[in-house]
Amino acid sequence: MTENNKPKNYQASTEVTSEFSPWLTPLTYFVSCCIIVPFYFKIQIRGQKNIPKTDAIILAPTHRSRWDPLIIAYAAGLFVTNRKLRYMVSEEQTLGFQGWFIRRLGGFPIDRDNPGIASIRHSVQLLKNQEMLVVFPEGRIYPEEQKIYPVQSGVARIALQALSSKKEINLKIIPISILYDHPAPPPWRCGVKINIGSPLEVKDYLDYSTKQAAKILTDDIELSMTELHKKH
Repeated sequence: MTENNKPKNYQASTEVTSEFSPWLTPLTYFVSCCIIVPFYFKIQIRGQKNIPKTDAIILAPTHRSRWDPLIIAYAAGLFVTNRKLRYMVSEEQTLGFQGWFIRRLGGFPIDRDNPGIASIRHSVQLLKNQEMLVVFPEGRIYPEEQKIYPVQSGVARIALQALSSKKEINLKIIPISILYDHPAPPPWRCGVKINIGSPLEVKDYLDYSTKQAAKILTDDIELSMTELHKKH
């Protein structure tokens, strides 16, 4: 079946998985977090203590550059929390050699225009397993913009679905603002400021109806990201 002939619900019938290579993952964290990122950028981090080292977590960062996943790994990944990060990424990033690499570092695909059931189900299962999931809630890269773009409702819906199916998990959403001193692509020795916000407790939104909870939680994520962005 060719790409153009796939039905719209193709992803819904295809299993979505992610994994950590036992050798590639720690090697990549070491090379990227100990060599590449600190060598290429001048980094300032505020609020790192807000990232829990246990429990189910969704990291919700702004998205301004293809460097962002490495920046998040540097600020919140293996050498900070002793936890490997799972990344929800666009479908095109999981194709070819790049896709082979990403899928062995905890990445899995989502169709941004038509999110499949399988991707949502996999996200929920990761959170039920007390993992740390990275989702860029603005939906795509906005390289030239320093404002916060409208946050998509998917992050809130995934979080609420995970908690409703396993109420004993302590699920939090951590808003994060990443600001580069220069527009993308950021040049060598570009300054990067990372503001990590206070956790949003998903259980605090369960008293509302599902639709209300998703809207209020989405609005709160966007508000938190906006406030963090203003602090730069």
